[in-house]
Amino acid sequence: MGPISLDKEVFKKLERGETLEAAPYAREIELRGKLTRDVIEELSRIKKEPDWMRRLRLRSLELFYKLPTPRWLPGVESIDLDELALYVKPDVPKATSWEDLPPEIKRFYEKLGLPEEEARALAGLQTVVDSENVFEVVKESLRKKGVIMISMDEAVQRDLPIVREYFMRVFPPSDHKFAALHGALWSGGVFIYVPKNVRIYEPLEGYFLIGSAMEGQFEHTLIVADEGSYINFIEGCSAPRFVGYSFHDGMVEIYAHKNSTVRFTTLQNWSKNVINYNNKRAIAESGAKVYWFEGSIGSKITVTYPSTILRGRGSVSESYVVSLSKGPVIKDTGSKMIHAAPETRSKIVNKSISVDGGVNIYRGLVKINRGARHSTAHVECDSLIMDENSAAHTYPHNQVDEPTASITHEATTGRLSENQLFYLMTRGFSEAEAKSLIVLGYLENVLVDLPFEMVNVLRRVVQLEFKELGAVG
Repeated sequence: MGPISLDKEVFKKLERGETLEAAPYAREIELRGKLTRDVIEELSRIKKEPDWMRRLRLRSLELFYKLPTPRWLPGVESIDLDELALYVKPDVPKATSWEDLPPEIKRFYEKLGLPEEEARALAGLQTVVDSENVFEVVKESLRKKGVIMISMDEAVQRDLPIVREYFMRVFPPSDHKFAALHGALWSGGVFIYVPKNVRIYEPLEGYFLIGSAMEGQFEHTLIVADEGSYINFIEGCSAPRFVGYSFHDGMVEIYAHKNSTVRFTTLQNWSKNVINYNNKRAIAESGAKVYWFEGSIGSKITVTYPSTILRGRGSVSESYVVSLSKGPVIKDTGSKMIHAAPETRSKIVNKSISVDGGVNIYRGLVKINRGARHSTAHVECDSLIMDENSAAHTYPHNQVDEPTASITHEATTGRLSENQLFYLMTRGFSEAEAKSLIVLGYLENVLVDLPFEMVNVLRRVVQLEFKELGAVG
């Protein structure tokens, strides 16, 4: 079978927001049914994994059944794993050039205003459809510098020692029930290693697409930045609208060695029938810097808290989370910063927008351990509620066990200004256009430090959301 193709009628349905019954391509392999040891063994066999990964999957499965289900977790009662395809391999060849990229993947980029030239400018790109990587491009300049950027599956199949050393060590499966589920079922994703003192300023990207309803996606991203290195990684997520729901339980692990810098940007615009749990954590050694940006626009339910353990003296982490809940959806987001060394610094900025009955929940944690002398943390939590049917809730948790350390916290909640809306509409803007402009103005201060290309994409996604053209990402 050739590359994925969608006809014009399918695209018209997507743009009208209509649902699709099935993915527009064949499935080479699909695993469904009750989650058992036999399913995990078969998944590991299909992927031709070394024995240590098979054992890790089986231990994760045991933990999944032992660990309790968090009662506070929104949407958890909707998930029925027995109904979902737990692994899907699309019947398409892997592309290694823009020309061979499946047409609908190109279309998703183009609909967001990301032209081919910008996609080509990426230093590296990995695209995952369902459970497998289908597109891989890495510039020769990266290889010459010793940078490794390959699919997570290939990294495991090659049994790279560095993968065995770090895989699920930053975010172990014992942390909670859905981390254990991820450890048992993970498939697809990206592995990146940046050598000592190598600085890559061109962005690298991973793009994740759920192609049909009633399936689970469990991609895994692992980034290891060696001493003095620099990396800028962009993660994009999307799904068309389908009948029924899909479940996403991905994971990101970052290990930032001494004096390295990692920037990790996510733009998530899943369709409104995706339940999205995302596990993200970094460890920062001495002098390392980790910057998170989480743009959560789509999905029915999203639960994600980018987190950093500041393990080395003088390490720094900042997390900026933007969540838009438009319609009967829930965004449960926030950030976590654990200060475990002296003179560490962190900053959390969370901005939420609730409209048309949307609900935003902020859960944040800042913990400064005893001995983390002279560490500082700052938290800003802002909510914009745009109508009477919407809501925002905040649950901050700040814990200081070190007398020389300090935390500052500020929070605001505001409502849509009718005068502002009226003024824009008298100047010829429609109500939807006026609201998107107000939202973008509200977000302006967190967009300043984003890569220019991501600011453009985020603006376009917000505009599409208010135009209700259907979900892309």
